Amino acid sequence: MGNIKLKASKRTVFGKSTKSLRRQGITPIHVFGNGIESLALQCDNSELKKLIFREGATRLIELEIEKEKKPRSVFIREIQRDAINGQLIHVDFYLVDKTEKMSADIPIYLTGDSPAVKSKINMLEHVMNNIEIEAFPEEMPPHIEIDISNLAEAGDAIFVKDIILDDGVTTTADPEQIVVKITRIKAIAEEETAAPAAEVAEATEETEAEESAKTGADQGE
Repeated sequence: MGNIKLKASKRTVFGKSTKSLRRQGITPIHVFGNGIESLALQCDNSELKKLIFREGATRLIELEIEKEKKPRSVFIREIQRDAINGQLIHVDFYLVDKTEKMSADIPIYLTGDSPAVKSKINMLEHVMNNIEIEAFPEEMPPHIEIDISNLAEAGDAIFVKDIILDDGVTTTADPEQIVVKITRIKAIAEEETAAPAAEVAEATEETEAEESAKTGADQGE
């Protein structure tokens, strides 16, 4: 896994004035964490978009800041986009120490085809989309892949304890937590039907109890 590099330079434009930077194809960014004072920087918008598209937001990045001799090791912490056109507005990076373990929410990707789903009487429920992982920055996986080709029938499931992680990589998630499972479609429909029926029955019982209490009160008078 090669180093991912991104060039940046010091920023002197702040606040609403950063709109002028975006018009020039420049994205404002911040670097913070690990005891440093927040750094206001900027980088080429097209290069940043390519990096996010190609590598995602969970890869270690060597940030090369203009006039600094050594790159800084960072992870993307937050991406702000325009709500209408999806364009990058601002990106926050978190500085890490390569000698210390860190934790991060890593996406879970499903691979393979489940025989149970092909029958069309079952459905696949992806219960966990992310999982918290602990590792040294250079060993942090960009994602976790889970093969679902062994899920053959309703009731089959994959738990956190079934996930095979690389050496030095651990998770803080509950080992008994279900990650993905197969559920029969008919059973789901029955559960959805049973819930309103139970609510109606409960409401009927409450109404009958109220009427009984009222009748008793009237007779007492």
